[in-house]
Amino acid sequence: MHNRPQHFHAQAETALANAELRANFRGAMDYLRDKRKTAFADADEERTIRDRAEAIRQRCLSKLPELLEQLESNCIANGIRVHWAENADQANAIFTDIIQSHGGTLAVKGKSMVSEEIELNHAMEKEGITCLESDMGEYIVQLGQETPSHIIMPAIHKNKRQVAELFTEHVPGFQHTLDVDTLIQTGRNVLREKYRTADVGVSGVNFAVAETGTLCLVENEGNGRMCTTVPEVHIAITGIEKVVEFLADVPPLFSALTRSATGQLVTTYFNMISGPRKENELDGPKEVHLVLLDNGRSQAFADEEMRKTLQCIRCGACMNHCPVYTRIGGHAYGTVYPGPIGKIISPHLMGLEATQDLPTASSLCGACGEVCPVRIPIPELLQRLRHEAKQDPKPGTAPMRGQKAAASNAEAFVWRSFALITSRPVLYRMLTWCATRFRRLIPNKLGPWTRCRTAPKPAARTLRELMAERNK
Repeated sequence: MHNRPQHFHAQAETALANAELRANFRGAMDYLRDKRKTAFADADEERTIRDRAEAIRQRCLSKLPELLEQLESNCIANGIRVHWAENADQANAIFTDIIQSHGGTLAVKGKSMVSEEIELNHAMEKEGITCLESDMGEYIVQLGQETPSHIIMPAIHKNKRQVAELFTEHVPGFQHTLDVDTLIQTGRNVLREKYRTADVGVSGVNFAVAETGTLCLVENEGNGRMCTTVPEVHIAITGIEKVVEFLADVPPLFSALTRSATGQLVTTYFNMISGPRKENELDGPKEVHLVLLDNGRSQAFADEEMRKTLQCIRCGACMNHCPVYTRIGGHAYGTVYPGPIGKIISPHLMGLEATQDLPTASSLCGACGEVCPVRIPIPELLQRLRHEAKQDPKPGTAPMRGQKAAASNAEAFVWRSFALITSRPVLYRMLTWCATRFRRLIPNKLGPWTRCRTAPKPAARTLRELMAERNK
């Protein structure tokens, strides 16, 4: 799929016309919301967990530069090789150098949205390196030559019939079935052989602990553990915002993440990686590399209000409760991170030129902010981005990449005219008099406004005239 955020409106219309897609999301979103509600059955406990998670993320972000240096120092002391990447091209070059230095041609990947962000699979393919997704959802969308439609469950847009058809087409010897257990086992059988032959394992990072130089990985399938222990080389990639100060910061964030994402109190696997295999150890990689990616995050960090975007722990709860996302799905956004969190982080990663329509794709109902486990004020940030897309920067703040990309001379003229008319009583009375007398001449089609609304029809008399008649 080649959706782009510049074509959001057309892509959303296509998604809305797909009845099967909407049914898939309806069932999945209802299920996930119910699971989260069960996990947070106690309102007081929920409030406590969210308060603590928010406080931890804000504290760590306030010290981000120092913590990144501490993380690098402790990782190096543990034997982890640390690399810094300013953008996607630099990150992909680092991967290429590491893999080619070992003569590698096959990498197995655990789930990593940051690797999707830099389009790692495509970049490695150009270098003759195959990247095979080992997360079951990622494996399914890779077979279908698609991108993930959700940050937690990549193949949430597909039902079992669609998965069975994919396996029939791409997996040799597969006997068509709609039995879910058989489908999952088929994928596992394919992947298990690849772990043994892969030259490199790739993973993301949920939390990077500065205090100990430890990389924490949250998962349910065990593929993350296989990717990080079986191949001789492990490369982890993460955004610079994922660093936390202390090991004690991890359990509260872990609790908030799993309850919000899948409604679990804990996940099946929680991996803590602090270095390569030691001489007295029987398994694990001989080399561990950590790639720390900026890719626009520094821009968000530099603005005190926008910095709250970086509090995200990638649980996906905002998507599951968003009335827009639940109807159009993730692909319509044309970005790696869809839904509410995508609408506030993608402008920093891609610039407002490409993403100017995304902040407006919201009803501002506030559901995303109400369920965010780290209390990111998403509705307020959406409004801020709408301002940045059309206006000059706020006083005391640096311009965003693509500042005023959505600015319109015609719109600016309309608002200046409105301000002039409503601040001059004579002009205002003339306009309202004309609007009431010539109201039948107002067309029924008024551009985008009337695509889903009835055209406004002024009353026969203004309120001023009606009151004047009443007081005679």
